[in-house]
Amino acid sequence: MNIAVVYGGRSGEHEVSLVSASFVTRAIGTEHTVYLIGITKEGEWYLQPKAVEERIRKNEAEVLTIERSEETRVAVIPGGGTASGFLVNGTPIAVDVVFPVLHGSFGEDGTIQGLFEMADLPYIGGGVLASSAAMDKEKTKIIWQYENLPVVPFLCVRKFQWDNPKVRENFIAQAEKELEYPLFVKPCRVGSSVGAGKAADRAELLQKMQDAFLWDSKVLIEMCIAAREIECSVTGNDECVVYTPGEIIPSHEFYDYDAKYLDPNGAQLKIPADIDDDQRRSIRNIARKAYQALDLTGLARVDFFIDKNTKSIYVNEVNTIPGFTAISMFPKMCEASGLPYKDLIMHLFDLAIERFHTARLIKTDWKK
Repeated sequence: MNIAVVYGGRSGEHEVSLVSASFVTRAIGTEHTVYLIGITKEGEWYLQPKAVEERIRKNEAEVLTIERSEETRVAVIPGGGTASGFLVNGTPIAVDVVFPVLHGSFGEDGTIQGLFEMADLPYIGGGVLASSAAMDKEKTKIIWQYENLPVVPFLCVRKFQWDNPKVRENFIAQAEKELEYPLFVKPCRVGSSVGAGKAADRAELLQKMQDAFLWDSKVLIEMCIAAREIECSVTGNDECVVYTPGEIIPSHEFYDYDAKYLDPNGAQLKIPADIDDDQRRSIRNIARKAYQALDLTGLARVDFFIDKNTKSIYVNEVNTIPGFTAISMFPKMCEASGLPYKDLIMHLFDLAIERFHTARLIKTDWKK
């Protein structure tokens, strides 16, 4: 196949994407042609020289960068079909399937998925609506609540509301009464715990809200639960496979960005999670329902809390393009269930192409 690996992006998780895409590239067999397309933080797309792929394949410690040249500028054209969806300096390149290894904004929020849909390109992961809804933690919770899935109690506030002193005061009073301190604050549409924080009192709440609004115009406040953090990998389109759950045991106060990516000792990963059979069945069953409720396809990592005191299970959030690094939970949980990293990557390509061809059977012209 001709495979485009798209990485980087206009996101606070740009650097994580570089690492994930490096591992994905090395997992693709050399019988396939790989086009590495890097997106800068400014949003410019560049096709990388073949030497970049060769460097990554030769040394597992190497991480992708983005080389810029006017001759390698990439454009995506609507309605181009798989033979010409991508243009490099005006010349089409044939691409059979795209892996957008893009975490966070402009990568897993439905925007680039819409671009690939318009360009008639098969791509890994959820569709436009599924990706957009899953990226928005408030909308995800609303959908899950409708499906009677257990979510952590929460409130949500928009920036224009927070800027109104009277509304802000009423909102704080409601949070203090209904959720109580400590409270957990997080931007609604940002991943990897970017901008998230814990508030022990009103002063800290005001500061954490200010920090969160730097990353999004909508912020979530949740009840802070003393919890074990359990994660579950899911793959599939109409039918899905739920893999054995794993547990994150952070050395930090919570599993924040530093613990995930910067501190090598930030967390211990335990696969399988040390939970009983009933808990394991419940988590896998909820993960399947959570995945299907959002109409997800391809892959996702569904994250859970188990309350240390009550043993109650809560579905927390979902990540539609989870990390693919050496320490990432998604591929590790799949491997623990018998699906090795390289086989997982190729399985995701198969799911993307299957979904693409199924979608093309749907009528779009009433005259035909």
